[in-house]
Amino acid sequence: MTNAFRFQTAPTLIVEFGAARRLGALLRAQFPALERLCVVTDGFLHKSGLLDPALADLAAHGWNATVIDDVIADPPEHIVLEATARARSAGAEIVLGLGGGSSMDVAKLIAALAPQQQQQQQLSEMYGVNKVTVQRLPLVQMPTTAGTGSEVTAVSIVTVGEARKMGVVAPQLIADLAILDAELTLGLPVAATAATGIDAMVHAIEAYTSAHLKNPVSDMLAIKALELLSRNLLPACEDGNNRDAREAMLLGATFAGQAFANSPVAAVHALAYPIGGIYHVPHGLSNALVLPHVLRFNADSAAHLYAELADVVVPGTTGSARDKTQALIENLERIIAKTAIPARLRDVGIEREGLARMASDAMLQTRLLVNNPRPVSEADALAIYNAAF
Repeated sequence: MTNAFRFQTAPTLIVEFGAARRLGALLRAQFPALERLCVVTDGFLHKSGLLDPALADLAAHGWNATVIDDVIADPPEHIVLEATARARSAGAEIVLGLGGGSSMDVAKLIAALAPQQQQQQQLSEMYGVNKVTVQRLPLVQMPTTAGTGSEVTAVSIVTVGEARKMGVVAPQLIADLAILDAELTLGLPVAATAATGIDAMVHAIEAYTSAHLKNPVSDMLAIKALELLSRNLLPACEDGNNRDAREAMLLGATFAGQAFANSPVAAVHALAYPIGGIYHVPHGLSNALVLPHVLRFNADSAAHLYAELADVVVPGTTGSARDKTQALIENLERIIAKTAIPARLRDVGIEREGLARMASDAMLQTRLLVNNPRPVSEADALAIYNAAF
């Protein structure tokens, strides 16, 4: 008997190598009556020239594009609000997130905040689950990394105050159109490829083992995502221009995003957020640092599910569910080691004295912790950080 469930995702997904070169045409076909477009990206991507073919095609198809390129990783509130003011003054009719997870997250919030002339709802009132009450502008997402899955999720993460990461989670943030062009990910540096790829693998693993909203559609997507990601991460790291590996990674990251958008992530993310918030470690790397240690902590409660994932990641593994779980964790550690990204908290500048504050901060992530297959206390969080140290 299947439990009742609800599954939501972006209504249209375009997967096409080189799609950015005809972005203007693609958007004109989908939004024939609009012309004022706000492109949300980061300064590095804009200056690198990677977006030039896309911007040229937008102009060629009559789009009046305003480029907002001051997004930074773990975007603070003021960046979101300043970008929203610029989009509003440009009279934006449609918003395009073009970049990594942070650019796409900011694009979601601009789409929700910019059309409000009288400011019916402040950003601060949107934090939490299903708190957005306004209509948004049309929203298109185009990722340049194979990681966050933000192009198909209903989540936007903002850094509030000094170090606290807050989420806006609402169906209004799901894009109208997601465009996957693996050409944009060719040549992404090894460290970024590895960290974003492992982030996507965490999305798939946590969606498959989520305590409350696990469902057959998310399960199917998580399994396929993990297959694509686990088989192609190292080839993509070894040759940054391996087109087949890049296409598989981008599709895998989107499938994982669709999975966890409906069957939410848990303790790996909850424990990763303080690492990013306090120490400004990139999100994907923060996840990789705690992943094996959280899986070991969860093993007793989730071994039957981890064993099913082991059949995908380490096919041919035999033995009990416990044995397969062990094989899965060891294989993930081996992948992380082979990418040569940092594997210990101390390797990214975290001191042992900082672990207690991180454990305390992790406890604030109740939205995520409730999904973990095993309850996590502050003492548990501290023990996991110690193991990762």
